[in-house]
Amino acid sequence: MPIPEDVTGDEIDKDVRQELQSLPKTLADDVAKNLVMVARLIDEDPEGAYAYSRVALRLASRVAAVREAAGFAAYANQKYGEALAEFRAARRMTGTVDLWPVMADCERGLGRPEKALDMAGAPEVHKLDKAGQVEMRLVAAGARRDMGQLDAAIVTLQSPELASNSIQPWTARLRYAYADALLAAGREGEAREWFAKAVEADRDGSTDASDRLAELDGVEFVDALDESESESEGESEGEPEKPSQKDGDED
Repeated sequence: MPIPEDVTGDEIDKDVRQELQSLPKTLADDVAKNLVMVARLIDEDPEGAYAYSRVALRLASRVAAVREAAGFAAYANQKYGEALAEFRAARRMTGTVDLWPVMADCERGLGRPEKALDMAGAPEVHKLDKAGQVEMRLVAAGARRDMGQLDAAIVTLQSPELASNSIQPWTARLRYAYADALLAAGREGEAREWFAKAVEADRDGSTDASDRLAELDGVEFVDALDESESESEGESEGEPEKPSQKDGDED
């Protein structure tokens, strides 16, 4: 896989760089560059990110950070079985529980929401930090929805973190999930309120809460470019141009 000239490998997190020190320097540099490409592409080009992750995996499969990156790349491509295997391998290597929520979400992706709920009630959840616990709550609510248990999903999301006015990295997604569950349950008024709260918290545009809110309010956005293209097509097909009528003109 080609590596752009501006990628040096130094862009990776210092903890990952430290993990790579167990490798020969040239190999460590190659792995680091591929990991940088995974991080760079995973949102916009998940297939490209996956390809780079496979290179890194072939070079250094015994490095936990590499297995984790491969897991996230597979997850982004909806290869949930593969992602789960990589996450499990990374967890065995590190002994940490940080990947527990995304592992549970892989179970959902594999059509096993009951397994995801079992994981949500496991002792490992208590070892997660606050962000991880919120993520686990989101996964559990999603599993409830997978099983058609809308009311249970709504209750699962009701938490001190949801009620708090403090804006945290997870606040927008938590409020959004709650609003979406309310809407699915037919509680449109409450859903609109929580979509609005999600918009307030979504400072980096991580959700489409503003679009959902506009949709509930009956606002329709028109792409100006598409509109102009349609007008051009109409004129090219020989449609007569309608004369504009100024204010005050008589019929």
